[in-house]
Amino acid sequence: MKKLKYVYKIAALAIAVLLGYMLLQALMEIPFGTNRMFVAERFIFEEPYEVGAANTVTAIVVNYRGFDTLGEVTVLFIAATGVALLLHRERGIRLAPTETTLVVKTGARVLLPAVLLVGLYIFVHGHLTPGGGFPGGVIVASALILMYFAYEEYVAPRSMLHLLEGIAGLVFVIVGILGIIVYGRFLQNVFPLGDFGRLFSAGFIPVVYVAIGAKVGSELAGIIHDMIRRGGESE
Repeated sequence: MKKLKYVYKIAALAIAVLLGYMLLQALMEIPFGTNRMFVAERFIFEEPYEVGAANTVTAIVVNYRGFDTLGEVTVLFIAATGVALLLHRERGIRLAPTETTLVVKTGARVLLPAVLLVGLYIFVHGHLTPGGGFPGGVIVASALILMYFAYEEYVAPRSMLHLLEGIAGLVFVIVGILGIIVYGRFLQNVFPLGDFGRLFSAGFIPVVYVAIGAKVGSELAGIIHDMIRRGGESE
């Protein structure tokens, strides 16, 4: 038994040394000290002609590294699914129900349209101004928290959230597949770039950002609903 432990330790040490050697060899191939700004310069100067987004960060997030953004949305979907699976056993039990005052209820009714409007504005205009689908979706989901804080009897339309989440994810994937069909590359733009700086510009980016905003908002709203209602009853 002791010999087996020594074998494991020696094997682990050998693997660590091998990985360290491979990492060192990779680092030696990197030309440290050379000017690497050509990548940033390409994004800054070529992006308006290639992508057409006034917000260069958006062009990078959705277009140049679109696979990474798809991965982030997938991670959020897995997290929402995990919360639903963990809390699905206890149904329809609201955690810490509280009776609020008329001031809180009135404030929630007044703020709800404004919060939704700000969230929609942020992810619809993500290709023009700082923002995008992720922060816009979070703001939209925060409107659900307002309603839960204000109204003890409030229950989110869980089935509608599921439907919106599925449609938004399907739109993202369809836009990516269209790029494969037309140009042979996933998330390659197939829409006209439009006029630079206008709402209808930047090709597929507004479509993808609306889909991301809807998906993020519905998934976060679903997580909030599941945590407050302990899985929630089926609506």
